[in-house]
Parts: sequence; structure tokens; C-alpha cells
Amino acid sequence: MNRRIELHIHTIYSDGTLTPYEVIYRYLRLRCRALAFTDHADMTNLDFIIERYKKLEMLEEEVDIPIIKGVELTYIPPTIIPRAVRRARELGFELIVIHGESPVEPVPDGTNHMAVSAKGVDILAHPGFITVEDAEIAASNGVHLEITSRNGHSLTNGYIASICRKVGAKTVVNTDAHGPDDLIDYEDALKIALGAGLTQREAERAVNDYMWEIVEKILEERKR
Repeated sequence: MNRRIELHIHTIYSDGTLTPYEVIYRYLRLRCRALAFTDHADMTNLDFIIERYKKLEMLEEEVDIPIIKGVELTYIPPTIIPRAVRRARELGFELIVIHGESPVEPVPDGTNHMAVSAKGVDILAHPGFITVEDAEIAASNGVHLEITSRNGHSLTNGYIASICRKVGAKTVVNTDAHGPDDLIDYEDALKIALGAGLTQREAERAVNDYMWEIVEKILEERKR
């Protein structure tokens, strides 16, 4: 039985409506295999969020799935992105997501380029009309490009899928969930990937293989 991996979730600690515990138990009902919390942050609130996420460690053994302390660095001036990534890592964030140049938000120009170029970035979320050149950099640096179920951000899913196929970049499927109606199961995620134009095998990799590669890397780093 296939199980869902979700690596982009917001809670009451940014603009979500659910507490972390509620997200976890709701996703367990959807046969979840691993979760990453990625509340919006910039240089002003990184320390606030990580201190709350550390309290999730007591629940991880109870639910028996990896609960990853991630962050979505949002509206960071491009020149500051490398510094913000380093600071997030120093504080203990295990997964770094950058809020990409979505077609429906005024994200600073140059965010996509700096995100795929900076060391330590795992996922570029909803990167909109990312250029071929920046997608090539993402592929070279191991930055995953996101296909999303989020309204608005999803407008360029098909474009992103085609660009990733062209340059060999890895895609992942996330929800960018902010509330209970945003949560999806494995089958829903697969439909989103197929709807973006991925083949069956490409969709399975985006929903499962590439997502689990990220989780495994984090679990290995915890052992060090």
C-alpha cells in the first residue's frame, strides 16, 4: 500500500490554521509515511519557529513516522538567501524550502536563481516560470522543484513538469497546506503529478522516490 510523504505544511506558527499535532493526526488517517513542517519564516522569526518545532520530538516516537523540522524561507531578498539558509541550518532546521517566484505573488525577482544556486537548499517551492538555465542549476545542485496542489501556485505545474523533464531536474509533489481541506493522500498526489503532464513513472518518482530520498538524507544526518 502506497503511503503519502508531505514536505510542505504550514501551521498556526505562520499562516496555517492547525496546530502541528492536529496536522500529524489528520495525516496519519491518510496513511502518511513522513511529514515536514515548513512554516513561513525570514530572518526575524527563525528562532521562534525552531523552538516550537523542537517540542515535536516527544511525539515522533508515539506516532512512529519521521517528523521533520523544516522551514519555508519567504520573501527573502535574493542577496540574503545564502545567509538565511546558513542561519536556518545553524538553528537546527533539517529541511530548507525557498518560496519561489509563484505567478500569483510579488516574490522578489532573482529569488529562483539564488535559491537554486545557494548551498543547502532542498526544495524550491512553486517556482512559477523558472528559466531553463535556473532549472539546469537546480538539477546540478540537487534542488528539487515543486509541483503543488495549492490554488494559484499550481497554474504553472505543467510548465514546471516540462522544464524538469527537459533538463533532468527532480520534481516533488507537495500541498503547501494551510488548513484541513488542503491535505491529500497518495492517490491525490499522483493525480496532481499526472495532471501536470508527467508520465506514470515520472509521477511515481515525484510522489514517492524523490520525496523519500530527501527524508532518508535527513534521517542519515540525524545519526551523525
